[in-house]
Amino acid sequence: MLEKVHEHIVSELQQNTRTDTIFIITAIFLNLLALGVNAATAENSREDTNLLIVMFVMVALVIVVNIIVIIGLLKGKQTRGKLIGGLLQMYKDQDVDKYYDVSLLTNYNTRYNLFILVVVFIGAIAIAIPFIIR
Repeated sequence: MLEKVHEHIVSELQQNTRTDTIFIITAIFLNLLALGVNAATAENSREDTNLLIVMFVMVALVIVVNIIVIIGLLKGKQTRGKLIGGLLQMYKDQDVDKYYDVSLLTNYNTRYNLFILVVVFIGAIAIAIPFIIR
């Protein structure tokens, strides 16, 4: 039974990683797409009110998606911590915890924070640059 629980936790960790990857790729792609669209329309938005509306809609989309991605990554971070905590307890109970370095938890948390920073900064650039161009 213990082996099945271990497999289930590892499977959940793999699913967590896939979900986080999708969040990150989606946010970066959308931010770069919004940057391109808004930068392309920025110059002409001075004369065309519709283009200015498009810029603001894209900015709203960037903000909403980035908030969703950040919340998703924070939940992923929490989930990973709980799952690894369970694994560590299982390893401790089986007296094999010496093979898993606990400092990996800190590394995972740092990695999540870096991913969130990337999403935030690319999103901020996607919002700021077109208005600077305008």
